[in-house]
Amino acid sequence: MYLYHYGLRELPFTITPNTQFYYDLKSHHEAFEVVLTALKTGEGFIKITGEVGTGKTLLCRRLLNEMPDFFKAAYVPDSYLDPAELRLAIAQELDVETDKLVNQQQLARALQQRLLDISKSDQSVVIIIDEAQALPEESLEALRLLSNLETERRKLVHIVLLGQPELDERLSQKAFRQLRQRISFSHKLTAMNAEETADYIAHRMQVAGYKGTPIFNWKLIKHIHRCSRGVPRLVNMLCHKMMLLAYGEGRHKLTNHDLRFAVKDTEDTRLESGRWLPLTIGIAAMCLLIAAMGYWQITEGGL
Repeated sequence: MYLYHYGLRELPFTITPNTQFYYDLKSHHEAFEVVLTALKTGEGFIKITGEVGTGKTLLCRRLLNEMPDFFKAAYVPDSYLDPAELRLAIAQELDVETDKLVNQQQLARALQQRLLDISKSDQSVVIIIDEAQALPEESLEALRLLSNLETERRKLVHIVLLGQPELDERLSQKAFRQLRQRISFSHKLTAMNAEETADYIAHRMQVAGYKGTPIFNWKLIKHIHRCSRGVPRLVNMLCHKMMLLAYGEGRHKLTNHDLRFAVKDTEDTRLESGRWLPLTIGIAAMCLLIAAMGYWQITEGGL
């Protein structure tokens, strides 16, 4: 796309979580330390919440990549599972042979035995549930019951719940008071401030291989921060579209003009009140124009 134009090895602002681009934001660093501290002290439930786009899945992947060897992790990315599906997913993550298990009782026994075997090898199991706000009520109760398993020395299971703020709303209900009281550590991921946004953008550009003069100046970054509210995913989307627009016009320098187009084309972002006039053309139309220009150049060159 625009890699050669900017001298990049790879796209710097994709929205797919990639630990290669992980930037240790203060909020993420605190969340990571909270989880590790809770696990090392043997706590059963840990809860991390954050708005959409604040990097919960990326934090999950960092936890999986940097989990101390003492812990064996089971990662459940799809949390919209009934209790039977949830137990099966956890068992498979822990290498339980489930093919010959004919009912839930056998699965429960096999899972418990696997947890005991892991404990005997001086390891502890950590179950990491992403998008935990989507867990059905019965599955939340199944997790609570699973957390009851323990030896005379320690718990067999530690559970990390990561979810949107709706998870807090659900757990505040009376039906979940037993589970709520077992959550001994919690943390809320927050959006970036303007300075963090600047460092975040510079970091991703550097990792992608950019070595030239910064194309995002401080004034422009402050506008990006306000338009995106400092949400990392929205920052990525705006920066990517701005670079695409400048590439289409043969420019390297990015401007407020590019940001206006990008904001109008990106859901959940907003133009700064009273500063900019609405635009009628979107990024999609610009992309079509760029593609048409490229096709015209190719066909002309072929003639």
